[in-house]
Amino acid sequence: MAELMQGKRGLVMGVANERSIAWGIARALAAEGAELAFSYQGEAFGKRVEPLAASVGSNLLVDVDVVNDDSLEACFAKLKAEWGSMDFLVHAIAFSDKNELTGRFINTSRENFKTSLTISCFSFIDVARRASEMMPDGGSLITLTFQGSNRVTPNYNVMGVAKAALESSVRYLANDLGPQGIRVNAISPGPMKTLAGAAIGGARQTFRHTEANAPLRVNATLEAVGGAAVFLASDYGKCTTGEILRVDGGYHVLGMPQAENL
Repeated sequence: MAELMQGKRGLVMGVANERSIAWGIARALAAEGAELAFSYQGEAFGKRVEPLAASVGSNLLVDVDVVNDDSLEACFAKLKAEWGSMDFLVHAIAFSDKNELTGRFINTSRENFKTSLTISCFSFIDVARRASEMMPDGGSLITLTFQGSNRVTPNYNVMGVAKAALESSVRYLANDLGPQGIRVNAISPGPMKTLAGAAIGGARQTFRHTEANAPLRVNATLEAVGGAAVFLASDYGKCTTGEILRVDGGYHVLGMPQAENL
């Protein structure tokens, strides 16, 4: 590898298992020389993340609940004590009640709307503020979104609204933090076979449909998303901010399915 991330340190939030998009990103960053810390929520996820972190040479793990201010304060205090400063942060955290990721959006409950927006959108704003205070020489903040933010996707429901808010937040944060040399971007993969993706109703059909119709006739891979993140986190991405980088085989350019699938 070219060691594009040599000498850079960052936090990866949201690894659930070896099929997580966050893990694909972490693996790619580590391969390019980055020093990583990982957050997880709860003992069960901690047991899954620990061996993955060890495989890329990291023993800096922090239990974090993004809806708890004390938990976040403790996380960034630990990072500051260990590192002093950081260069990048990867936010791959989203949540919605899976019972509301089927059927009609109009049936979204007030409580799940608040929960989904808080965890899937506000948590990025919150960690961006905290991480930016540890980036005196600039840096890169990366989050994950999905095409359901701007086009209706069956069963994606309130998560589409949450991702739309997240993408808008990326633009506002990019403007706020630009004078500090901090870039803020999102990666938008197409459907992927992840733990989070499996919670959405009709996930298998959606995966097959996009694979059959995307211009490249493929869905995103962990390696492709990881490579996109390396670009955004490395010095090659120094003039890219406020961007939604699509890694979806080109599916987003379509107006309708391919002729053979009509």
